[in-house]
Amino acid sequence: MRLLLVEDDDHVAAALSAVLGRHGFDVTHARSGEEALQALLPGDRSPFGVVLLDLGLPDQDGFEVCGRIRKRTTTPVIMVTARADTRSKIHGLNLGADDYVVKPYDTGELLARIHAVARRIPHQESAPGRSRAPEGDANVLSLGALTIELPNRRVCVDGSAVALTRKEFDLLALLAQRPGVVFRREQIISEVWRTSWEGTGRTLEVHIASLRAKLRMPALIETVRGVGYKIVVPVR
Repeated sequence: MRLLLVEDDDHVAAALSAVLGRHGFDVTHARSGEEALQALLPGDRSPFGVVLLDLGLPDQDGFEVCGRIRKRTTTPVIMVTARADTRSKIHGLNLGADDYVVKPYDTGELLARIHAVARRIPHQESAPGRSRAPEGDANVLSLGALTIELPNRRVCVDGSAVALTRKEFDLLALLAQRPGVVFRREQIISEVWRTSWEGTGRTLEVHIASLRAKLRMPALIETVRGVGYKIVVPVR
């Protein structure tokens, strides 16, 4: 996912960009409100999945920038700021921000909030290597030889159906809807198993191994050491 980071402090932006990059995000850094607005295309053609917006910008207040962004595009906006008072939070959300995160924040929480707001908005980007089938059907994912039909929970490889368990399908569908994006182990466990990470890690590893074996595409799901897993779109 491409992400626009609006932050005037280069040191903060560099550190956060590095973390986001390790988790599969393609980060563009804007140092001012005007620079951010120039990077955003009007309407539904925004090249970014999410905007992280600091409020203390050099050229204009972040609240003003948020209002101008919301008039320009539906791209989700997360305000990331040191302003912790309730009035600022309410004002930001009323202006159209999708979420409000107070500095200092936990990186894992910020990542979870980014994924959460991205899920609530229809995906605007065309992920490299992924196509919709047939005829742009949003309920069918196509990744090389792999086809995933979401409504009837059917998976095919080269046209042949592959029998998956309920959790195997849920796991594959989660990863496949964001090819190239790294999903943290904790996030996968939370979304697929609806529980916390503790004691469930081995279960996730077993399901990943089973998917690789059943799909006969061992390189499809890549392990990102120390972080989690991502889908790698096969080159045919």
